[in-house]
Amino acid sequence: KQLGNLGVLGITAPVQYGGSGLGYLEHVLVMEEISRASGAVGLSYGAHSNLCINQLVRNGNEAQKEKYLPKLISGEYIGALAMSEPNAGSDVVSMKLKAEKKGNHYILNGNKFWITNGPDADVLIVYAKTDLAAVPASRGITAFIVEKGMPGFSTSKKLDKLGMRGSNTCELIFEDCKIPAANILGHENKGVYVLMSGLDLERLVLAGGPLGLMQAVLDHTIPYLHVREAFGQKIGHFQPGSMDLGVCSVNICSWGNNEGQTFSAQHPPGREGETQGQTSLEQVSTARELRCKILLPELTPRVLLP
Repeated sequence: KQLGNLGVLGITAPVQYGGSGLGYLEHVLVMEEISRASGAVGLSYGAHSNLCINQLVRNGNEAQKEKYLPKLISGEYIGALAMSEPNAGSDVVSMKLKAEKKGNHYILNGNKFWITNGPDADVLIVYAKTDLAAVPASRGITAFIVEKGMPGFSTSKKLDKLGMRGSNTCELIFEDCKIPAANILGHENKGVYVLMSGLDLERLVLAGGPLGLMQAVLDHTIPYLHVREAFGQKIGHFQPGSMDLGVCSVNICSWGNNEGQTFSAQHPPGREGETQGQTSLEQVSTARELRCKILLPELTPRVLLP
């Protein structure tokens, strides 16, 4: 809810639903800065704000947007997306979760695994097979909006992970789970278009997470160079270590696709004429260059000790 009060949960959502009406450049930068403080919080933030909210913005009908977006954007609801299964990870179209149409409802049976925010989510976007005989298999997938408390839907206990332990992950279980046909996101048997187009944007935004983590490493390492002594001097005075940290700083800040392009934080390139739901490598490059211009002047004097 604190992130909702800051206005960063609905960065790419229209203002009319409580969003900020901004673009993916801003989303990447916020993802990076949150992850700089906590990788686990950043991961849960990305799953909520991009995997769930942004997919609803891009693919939901007006009734679905009005029903779900305001509470997701305010932080009252927590969102998630469920794609992977025990035997369907990178080969996602081999999923086994089945959705059978019964009148104006669908009955879901199966499970999803490794679902970020799963134990806490109020609203989940879930992909299931609605046509088991479809060839290719991708033509038989449909996206559904599932709510906590729907009959037949439950979650297992939180998974014990090696890392990102502050971001809750679990298995989703569907046992004759009854989902209204009105909760289809997009169109029946067209869920692969929702899925694949969303993956491109999810990879874009979530890529800001590791960059924030790398910056956090520097945040903790550089002050230590001023404290730790060896052989009668601060270890930051030793050239090999300073060079390595300098290279690390530049690598974090650089992207290199748009050298010489001028912009400001208020008017980054690529914003004019940008339509909701679109992005490009140019905009990603802009985000990285903006971070470079912000951080390089700050980092240089910290790495190279007097």
